Amino acid sequence: MLQHVYERASQARYLTSTIIATDDDQVYEVAKNFGARVLMTRSDHLSGTDRVAEAASSDTAEIIVNIQGDEPLIDPDAIDAAILPLVHDPEILMGTLKKRIENPAEITNPNVVKVVTNHAEDAIYFSRCPIPFYRDASGSGPAPPYFKHVGLYVYRRDFLMGYSMLPVGPLEGAERLEQLRALENGFRIRVVETEYESLGVDTPEDLEKVSRLFDHRYGA
Repeated sequence: MLQHVYERASQARYLTSTIIATDDDQVYEVAKNFGARVLMTRSDHLSGTDRVAEAASSDTAEIIVNIQGDEPLIDPDAIDAAILPLVHDPEILMGTLKKRIENPAEITNPNVVKVVTNHAEDAIYFSRCPIPFYRDASGSGPAPPYFKHVGLYVYRRDFLMGYSMLPVGPLEGAERLEQLRALENGFRIRVVETEYESLGVDTPEDLEKVSRLFDHRYGA
């Protein structure tokens, strides 16, 4: 699975290099065996962002992308789409992705993080609750679109290096969503809509589902 993530991420046109950052010896050896560029990091990081910051500190890249290692079907085009706003606008310090929710059950699922944005497509809020609240649900008005957050992050280098030093606010503490730290401290997050359907692998059932999809899509 890790090799699939690495190879698909490497297909993104706007990534100049791809690095696997880990604190696990087994992951390190697996990555080395399939020829990946891999970096062993400290084991005391509190978040994936902290780990990415350590890996980025040994590089000179101005824009850094944090791609989860459990996304074997990650779309290279989605990675590029998330990067482009930071390429074109130096005022944007952080970016991510959203996907329109098609399965109504996901709207009320707290494990599916929802996001709402303003007219500029900057994040207003991320929540495990359904947002926006549809007050006219029993009326005749059209239901609003709901979007889920796809957990891929793009950072400008200097912003990433200082991210872990930002104070944790009550919203991040309540939702347990690290991206709220940026919003609570007054920073913008540009959110790009994608058709990529995030399929993270957290359980054996997830792995079986992704394996079937991978075999169907790529004929493996």
